[in-house]
Amino acid sequence: MAVENAPVRIGKTVVIRGEVKGSEDLIVDGRVEGTMNLSESRLTIGPTANVAADLTAKDILIMGQVQGNIVASGRVELRAGCQVEGDIHALRLAVEENAVFRGKVDLTQAVSKGLESVIPPQAGNVR
Repeated sequence: MAVENAPVRIGKTVVIRGEVKGSEDLIVDGRVEGTMNLSESRLTIGPTANVAADLTAKDILIMGQVQGNIVASGRVELRAGCQVEGDIHALRLAVEENAVFRGKVDLTQAVSKGLESVIPPQAGNVR
């Protein structure tokens, strides 16, 4: 009997080329090439995973290898031993010691939301 709300798993020997979309939490241990879109879910890239894809999810945990841009509406975690090559756009970012990352980080979603309440709307109309 399957456990409800358990994450879906892509096994070590599975290779997927194309687009992965869904609304369930997903764990990737195999190879994925293309795009992955789980905008309301958690995406976990396992330590044996090799991903060449742009990733979009609510929260993303990376323990394996990723080549591609990462967009998260919540948190991105780079664990020790992971290798990431691409840009990260998220509200929060956590990087463990010995994680390898090459790219740019944009955490401005969080900053822009905070600034809206601080700066009055007329601030742009100063002469």
